[in-house]
Amino acid sequence: MLDIKFIRENKDIVEKAVKDKNREVNIEELLNFYDRRKSLLQEIDGVNQQRNEAAREKNIDKGTQLKKELEILEKEFAEIDKNFLSLMMKVPNIPSVDTPVGPDESANKVIRSWGEKPEFDFVPKEHDELGKALNILDTETAGEISGSRFAYIKGKLALLQFALLQFCLNVLTDKEKLEKIAREKNISVPVTSFTPIIPPVFIKPAVQNRMARFMTPEEHYMFPNDDLMLIGSAEHTLGPMYMDTIIEEKDLPIRFAGYSTAFRREAGSHGKDTKGIIRQHQFDKLEMEVFSLPEQSVQEQDFLVAIQEYLLKQLKLPYQVVAVSTGDMGFPDYRQIDIETWMPGQNKYRETHSADLTTSFQSRRLNTRVRRNDGRTEPVHMNDATVMAMGRTLVAILENYQQADGSIKIPEALQPYMNNQTVISNDLASS
Repeated sequence: MLDIKFIRENKDIVEKAVKDKNREVNIEELLNFYDRRKSLLQEIDGVNQQRNEAAREKNIDKGTQLKKELEILEKEFAEIDKNFLSLMMKVPNIPSVDTPVGPDESANKVIRSWGEKPEFDFVPKEHDELGKALNILDTETAGEISGSRFAYIKGKLALLQFALLQFCLNVLTDKEKLEKIAREKNISVPVTSFTPIIPPVFIKPAVQNRMARFMTPEEHYMFPNDDLMLIGSAEHTLGPMYMDTIIEEKDLPIRFAGYSTAFRREAGSHGKDTKGIIRQHQFDKLEMEVFSLPEQSVQEQDFLVAIQEYLLKQLKLPYQVVAVSTGDMGFPDYRQIDIETWMPGQNKYRETHSADLTTSFQSRRLNTRVRRNDGRTEPVHMNDATVMAMGRTLVAILENYQQADGSIKIPEALQPYMNNQTVISNDLASS
């Protein structure tokens, strides 16, 4: 959440952010609630002081009257405080000055692109057709057993996913490679390796609310009897790891790489991407979560994007980097950068990566702070970013590396993790 002092001093900026992010919050009403809340706290403190004096003077009648006054004030305060917090939770983060302003994804802007789109002397197929013919992808059986938007990833395609995971982790845990990535992009951040984590896939709704990643029963899988819900991405349980904690300045940045299954109902995507594994209720993803000093967080986001680009270049997958607009970016995001990878079977770029800088917005709600060397404490800054969304990356590999005979070349970067095999073909090893 935003600092209430910032909201008061920058009312116009906050109101513009609310409008640009397609939200509805009455900032004037919020400030009125805050003023009344502050006034009531002062009145309550005053009555408590009088009660202490009455107790010292053993004035029972005055003490009784003051107790009644306090009950009335506390009841009003509880109601005002509830309304104030409710509105505070609806105020989105302020977008960065370089964020495109627009109502939706149509206002997103391509920053740069890399790679040459593959040329085929045949009509390229979509991944679902390729996967079915090779007996490495089965959505029909999954549909009978689990319903739509589920799949069996089989044989060499399953091995390819684990090769992709190991390839990414080897980069993220290699400090020398990370230093090289930062140096080549002129990024100035303290470079440390990422700690691999397999996080819980369940989270308490109250904690998820503090993460400001709102997940409704229509969008995500809820278990009210257990007071739990399934996460939609690993950062949902990585971000709260330092909830209500003070981190020493010398210990930052802290970098995690979390691998988990993610779950989303995709309730609003009826009729979209119904084939294959582009849009699934269940998918696997490797995610980065970083806690950093405020003055380093923008460069930290640039570093995460540089890592994403390095991995895609190693896989030789053409992509474009996109600045996400105010109307399309996440509620807690200050700056959001997406990467879209070329899918020749679909003849278009599709989103495969996202990098979200939330500044102190999430950490303020989570009460995650840094203790500076001079003793001051302040909220840390937080970044999260996709390393690899496994399903969509497999789609990109299938479509970009397809051959005329229906086989799939294995990217050179992944061959060492697949016993140096070079191709996925329709043989017994693939079934």
